[in-house]
Amino acid sequence: MEFTAAQIAGLLNGEVIGNPDASVSALAKIEEGQAGALSFLSNPKYEPFIYTTGSSICIVNQTFEPSKALPSTLTLIKVADAYACFAQLLALYDSMNKKEAIIEQPSFIHETAQIGENVYIGAFAYIGANVKIADNCQIHPHVVIQDNASVAEHSIIYPSVNIYKDCQIGARCIIHAGTVIGSDGFGFAPDENGVYSKIPQIGNVVIEDDVEIGSNCSIDRATMGSTFIRKGVKIDNLCQIAHNVDVDQHTAMAAQVGIAGSAKIGKHVMIGGQTGIAGHLSIADHTKIVAQSGIPSTVKKADTLMGTPAIPINDYKRSHFGFRKLPGLINKIYDLENQLKELLKNKEA
Repeated sequence: MEFTAAQIAGLLNGEVIGNPDASVSALAKIEEGQAGALSFLSNPKYEPFIYTTGSSICIVNQTFEPSKALPSTLTLIKVADAYACFAQLLALYDSMNKKEAIIEQPSFIHETAQIGENVYIGAFAYIGANVKIADNCQIHPHVVIQDNASVAEHSIIYPSVNIYKDCQIGARCIIHAGTVIGSDGFGFAPDENGVYSKIPQIGNVVIEDDVEIGSNCSIDRATMGSTFIRKGVKIDNLCQIAHNVDVDQHTAMAAQVGIAGSAKIGKHVMIGGQTGIAGHLSIADHTKIVAQSGIPSTVKKADTLMGTPAIPINDYKRSHFGFRKLPGLINKIYDLENQLKELLKNKEA
């Protein structure tokens, strides 16, 4: 579909600078722009590209003033926040590519499953007994949803996701390919001979509304009760969340984060990639954790933490500066020891 600059400005409450009839039918990065493409500029680092871009329309901040001549083929749309407005357009573009409501074959849907209206179910999907799938959901090919699980309205489950029995997925959630929801928690009890016996994991996973989970994540079911992923949480690819963890609202974690069992993560926490969090602890709301950190104990007060074990970032920087000086300090100690030995030797002589 094509949109004119005037139409886009109307959607974004923006101001057209240039040709209001300029039209676009594609999206492109500003450095890769071509005729008929829409781009945006928010980071000053990319400003040089706006003077050479081939895009037909570019969304910019109201404060943007060109320092030299722009391409004659370029029309600007000035808005309050170029990045947010472009994200809004991306969401609109994505919604236009929604899958058609259809149940593809072959697929298996148990006779007791409840399927809402305007639902897409891809080929080779498996929908078990008493499953509930609400209106406007997309269940892509090779998804498995086991007995008694539920998916609320407008959620998207991408290919090869496995949702185990009794698990609950909220509204407007997005779960990317290969993720497993509700696999057994890592629960084993050793006997007197050190032989491990499996502890049955009879709980479930509850994912609340507006959660997005990346590809190839694993979220374990609770031993008893529920593992909770609360409203608005964002989880990157390749994360592991163990049994009985509770991740509170609007927390975000980058790839390869691992959270051990029964940890309680607060609201609006930001967790960098490859961070490891021990079990049976809690992390205060609004805490920020730098990538590759290790959290071995409870964080009672919001701070920015770094290192293993993680400490406040400014303390870590000072410690790291001291650590880098250690080789020189060690050499100085050796020199002092040798000088002391020489003094003692001369004194005894």
